[in-house]
Amino acid sequence: MTDASPAIRVLVVEDDPVAADAHQHYVGRVPGFTVAAVARSRAEASRLLERTDIDLILLDLYLPDGHGLQLLRSLRAGGHQADVIAVTSARDLAVVREGVSLGVVQYVLKPFTFATLRDRLTRYADFRAAAGEASGQDEVDRALGALRSPQPASLPKGLSAPTLEAVTRTLRASTTGLTAAEAGAEVGISRITARRYLEHLVGNGCAERSPQYGQVGRPELQYRWR
Repeated sequence: MTDASPAIRVLVVEDDPVAADAHQHYVGRVPGFTVAAVARSRAEASRLLERTDIDLILLDLYLPDGHGLQLLRSLRAGGHQADVIAVTSARDLAVVREGVSLGVVQYVLKPFTFATLRDRLTRYADFRAAAGEASGQDEVDRALGALRSPQPASLPKGLSAPTLEAVTRTLRASTTGLTAAEAGAEVGISRITARRYLEHLVGNGCAERSPQYGQVGRPELQYRWR
């Protein structure tokens, strides 16, 4: 995308206020993109799409008034052609396949970093900027490759994706929250290592922390999934 190209207008659909703010902030940091609106529900997204010019929807699939794919079905039935990047914790491949058929061009699994979303957005921009008639199969493959072959998600130095997924799964499964020591014991890593992953989740807006009082000595931090 060149500097002269109009910004890609994005609708963020996310019911969690902290996550919605984080996604809006992330999109605003990527050149060539602008957040046109934020919706906290399926109904609000439908209303906004009726009166707002949107190029790309950043869509959470789990909404308080229905599944995100229900929103997409109604949009496609009404002739709305906005592309979609699903930002979700859903890992069901049947949902992924249906999403692709409805115009989901990328999936970003929670939790994720700014670098991960930036990579998906810039690749989408490259795909969208391709214009004219392809000279042959190679050019078609290159255009699709920009969209379908993202780079591995980048994490802060010292963190690994498998361990992050294990910590995330453990924290999500806890109804009362966990200390770093408890999370480390569940996953099989040290308290210090577990705390690094938990703080990463807090920094991404996926988790929250609060001091745990009532014990002798300094209070421990309790982490909960948002």
